[in-house]
Amino acid sequence: MAKKNVTPRRTSNGVLKKFGIGLLGGVLGGMLSVGGFYYATGANEAASANEPLTSESTKDSTSDAQVSNVKVNVNSDITSAVEKVQNSVVSIINLQASSSQSQWLNPFETQEESSSDLQPVGEGSGVIYKKDGKDAYVVTNNHVVDGQQGLEVVLTDGTKVKAELIGSDAYTDLAVLKIASDKVDTVATFGDSDSLKVGEPAIAIGSPLGSDYANSVTQGIISSLNRLVTNTNESGQVISINAIQTDAAINPGNSGGPLINVAGQVIGINSSKIASSSGSGVSVEGMGFAIPSNDVTNIIEQLETKGEVTRPALGISMVDLSSISTQQQEQILKVPSSVVNGVVVSSVGSATPAEKAGIQQYDVITKIDGKEISSGTELRSALYSKSVGDTIDVTFYREDKEQTVKVELSVDQSIINNQNQTQSIQPQN
Repeated sequence: MAKKNVTPRRTSNGVLKKFGIGLLGGVLGGMLSVGGFYYATGANEAASANEPLTSESTKDSTSDAQVSNVKVNVNSDITSAVEKVQNSVVSIINLQASSSQSQWLNPFETQEESSSDLQPVGEGSGVIYKKDGKDAYVVTNNHVVDGQQGLEVVLTDGTKVKAELIGSDAYTDLAVLKIASDKVDTVATFGDSDSLKVGEPAIAIGSPLGSDYANSVTQGIISSLNRLVTNTNESGQVISINAIQTDAAINPGNSGGPLINVAGQVIGINSSKIASSSGSGVSVEGMGFAIPSNDVTNIIEQLETKGEVTRPALGISMVDLSSISTQQQEQILKVPSSVVNGVVVSSVGSATPAEKAGIQQYDVITKIDGKEISSGTELRSALYSKSVGDTIDVTFYREDKEQTVKVELSVDQSIINNQNQTQSIQPQN
């Protein structure tokens, strides 16, 4: 129903004055009432606005301490990311016979009977990345399972299941295990490690010091990318990783566990850390390394299907130019003085890709596919990023002349036994 416009009637000045005084008094009274109410309750309202969930304080009957029953519901990118992947993270137990037991093994004992006598010799971490029918697959480090005679995987609920080693690769320090899938509910998802940025959050999950501390979470950032980390494992095999560096705490037992981003995606597999500076003995903190997820997915695919990684080979033995004396460089190599980094070919195998391409002894390789190479480690890293059947450009100096040849990588590493051997160069008389 529409309202009519009403024009107020005129009143005398006296009436207006009394009305104004009454109105002013009412307003002031109302303000005082509201102000008093705010004074009494405003502080509590301000406090509650800053606390997600609170309840009133109570007094402890045994003391004068005020106990506040505060309940805080904290959700963040970190907690969300951990929830997505945490149940896929496992502990891995490496079982081996003790030295005293191995001397008395019964040759008539079955494998199952003898495995019952195996003892834990080490623990690490892993992450379930695939569920396929009755099987589930776990990725971990090679050094976690090295020398194993039996393996157990401890799930997040504490259940222990037997595991089978499907394949391992010492060079990248990766291994794949298979377990029964009936108790597996969560599978991790890999992210794109090529899209990582220095400074973005990184979260490590694993079992530092063993399964007693399973599913421990540490947080840090991506400290650096493409760190070439090289060392030698207990079996004397070279490990070379083009690694992600992080300051998220990584301790013994974290090996093989995932490094994840804030989306809950696995961006790396934790592998190693620097605890002290070599030579000086200076203690080091916050320098951990993880194998990038894009490298991991390539390797575990080969381990699943073939149980090993097939890598191409040049068919040469080599030594770093930096380790060659000035006299040897002048008398034997005769390269320009401006060439200070590279890899010297100490020998070339017969009928190898290098020989077919015309590479000779004492050539100094300086580039692969146009990218500078300063050491044998960098050459292997560049070579192992390729597949058998690929063709690469190899740039080298033969005395004072720079040349580039195309090399067809037609042979894999296992065929050439001296691929990783180095030989010293002796000056000619």
